[in-house]
Amino acid sequence: MSEFVKVAVKSEISDGAKLLVEADDRLVILFQVGDDYFCIDDVCTHDGGTLSDGEHEGCEIECPRHGAKFDVRTGKATCMPATQDTLAHEVKVDGDDIMVKINEE
Repeated sequence: MSEFVKVAVKSEISDGAKLLVEADDRLVILFQVGDDYFCIDDVCTHDGGTLSDGEHEGCEIECPRHGAKFDVRTGKATCMPATQDTLAHEVKVDGDDIMVKINEE
């Protein structure tokens, strides 16, 4: 069972930004949208490419390879060619520490 692990501190990310981090030997993307933080796998489910190099605006990130889009809050695929969601992970803030709990499903 996964536990929360520290992946960043608040000063490393700002509103509207993303940050590639490692949690439990897994590369994930941390996003700040307003005062909220979200985390999804760094994997496009269309072809396995990385999402972290893609354009991010608001609550959506676009895969740089073929244009698939994902909701950063839920991992839901929102635009073809991706038809499967990517995994979203639980985020909590403890003081200045940003912590992620990996979703194994």
